[in-house]
Amino acid sequence: MVLVLATSSASAQLARKPSMYEDGRTPQELIARPSTSTPAQAMGDHSSQPFAADLPSQAAFEQLARIYNAGTPLAQPHVIFVIDRQAQPAARLYFINTPRFQLHDRFLREQGLLRGGKDALNRNYRDAGRRFILGTLSWQPQIDGFVYEFWEGDQLTAPLLRETEAQLRSHFFAPVQFKANASAHEQVAAAAGITPVTQSALIGQQHFLPLNPGQAVGRLRLVDDIDQVHDLQPSDIVVLREVPITLPPVAGVLTEQPSTMVSHVNLLAKGWGVPNAYLRDASQQLAAHNGQWMQLAVSAKDYQLRAATDAERDQALARSNIKRSITGASIQKDTRSSTLQPLAALRAAHRRQCGAKAANLGEVRNAGIAGVQVPDGFCLPFGAYASAMQRFGLAEKMARMQQQPGFDSDAAVRRRALAALRAEIEQMPMNAAFANSLQTRWSNQLQQAGVFVRSSSSSEDLPGFSGAGLYTTVPNVKGEAALQDAVRKVWASVFNFEAWEARRAAGIAQDEVAMAVLVQKAVDSDASGVMVTRDPLGHTPHSVFIAAKRGIGIRVVEGRRVAEQVLYSRRSQAVQVLSRSAEDTELRLAPGGGVQEVAVAQRQVLSDALVKRLAATGPAIEKQFGGRTQDIEWAAIGDQILILQSRPFVQAGQQ
Repeated sequence: MVLVLATSSASAQLARKPSMYEDGRTPQELIARPSTSTPAQAMGDHSSQPFAADLPSQAAFEQLARIYNAGTPLAQPHVIFVIDRQAQPAARLYFINTPRFQLHDRFLREQGLLRGGKDALNRNYRDAGRRFILGTLSWQPQIDGFVYEFWEGDQLTAPLLRETEAQLRSHFFAPVQFKANASAHEQVAAAAGITPVTQSALIGQQHFLPLNPGQAVGRLRLVDDIDQVHDLQPSDIVVLREVPITLPPVAGVLTEQPSTMVSHVNLLAKGWGVPNAYLRDASQQLAAHNGQWMQLAVSAKDYQLRAATDAERDQALARSNIKRSITGASIQKDTRSSTLQPLAALRAAHRRQCGAKAANLGEVRNAGIAGVQVPDGFCLPFGAYASAMQRFGLAEKMARMQQQPGFDSDAAVRRRALAALRAEIEQMPMNAAFANSLQTRWSNQLQQAGVFVRSSSSSEDLPGFSGAGLYTTVPNVKGEAALQDAVRKVWASVFNFEAWEARRAAGIAQDEVAMAVLVQKAVDSDASGVMVTRDPLGHTPHSVFIAAKRGIGIRVVEGRRVAEQVLYSRRSQAVQVLSRSAEDTELRLAPGGGVQEVAVAQRQVLSDALVKRLAATGPAIEKQFGGRTQDIEWAAIGDQILILQSRPFVQAGQQ
């Protein structure tokens, strides 16, 4: 018996109907029809008239409507319309038979109203004095009402918007609201004195959002606070009240707090190949099933949760006990040198000495991309870690730790043992000669500026294992003693519990892992965030996804509160706002070191101009890494864009 069934779609995430111009689908695929009927039969259910001048009733609307997401809670019937502004004796409104024509262009040409090629059509999206206004009238289930909208790239004006509203109110039976599909449309609505329905408001009404498709069988676990739960198993499907910074390997994830598609938890879910979705009020809806074995299926369209059979439970337990070993051979580390390396000297190939994070930043820094800077810094290579750990006697300490009774079978035992080992590493003496070279490099190259001390391990950005969020970053470190403490803390984060568990589940040999450290000049950014150079949902191939918050960027990838999220279309040059930042405060560098929280004067983070500047850097950075889609951490100070990390984006289902 199915316990929960909810439906959404990738297009619903944008709160608008999909476009075959974007996803390449044929007209036949876009015709609304019952699953058992042919296209010809479906056409028979609608009016044969090409258009109507008035829609005086719901029945009249339905006769001309095409339906997206038919048979679901997000069913979206819609009718495309044309206003001929040059018709005589007065402008004329056409409600078009949408299953028949599907596109404004086809209707206009068949009726003999439009001649010429693509330019003749495109003038009706660009020019203020255009002949035709081309729009869509639809039922919007999130607000239980009708809206009218335009292609997000339409260069709409306030007079055109007011003219459209007047025509629809005169010829349509129900109240209508304008739905803005781009930030530019919101600005036009303000100029026209019309209050729009925004994309972000509609998306905020959604009850479900697929973040990573997949299927899993596991024991459902309701988790109020991840820091208080020490017995999660790889066979658990977790229901999270809050989005944690990181998570040990699990079979599936449901969160009742919205987050971004590039949060650490979602990148981990993608790397593990497990389903992950946002479900409003998940803990309340699923409380009766806490502790029960369930099957979870998340797709781009829907999710399903049902009771698992005994056979499915036994198979899931058997799979969770099989250690994968898919990435051990991918770990490449060269520990022969302990010499500190300036970021300017690094290229992508230096990941063998300094890890992918530092090496990729060196590659971006040396690419000379216009309008882009990488804050200066230097790398403590794997060799420095290996030498320090040899003096520390790490191999012997790890062997004794793993021989403790219950270490292999009891997660609580492992958690305590790893915490004790980290504490030892954080207190160990640092070799005097190495400490002197660290001080000299920091003084001479960075003039003793505040720095971020960042992890760059050998077990990050591997095929099938991103390692996102597993290791430690220490922000805005000031002073020689604090710098040494921060380096030891990052070294010790190799033994973070979540990192150990993730590597254990992936079959990565624990003694193969080494930690390089990136010491990088701190920047007190006005805004920061993450950019994926292609739409991470995969349904709008010409789009760039950007998540942002004010201040320095720690909170964006943590995912604890909703970031500002936009999609930018390179084709239409439109900025589509998916959500505005929910933060009332921002993090800034504290004068004495570390960070401080201050109130934000304005929640909006991204201007259209900043979005376009960020998106313009994407192709150049992709080019440096073989054209592969990149997950980029960025910051902005005024008009200056800073790149803080570039890694391959983990696609859905990658293992």
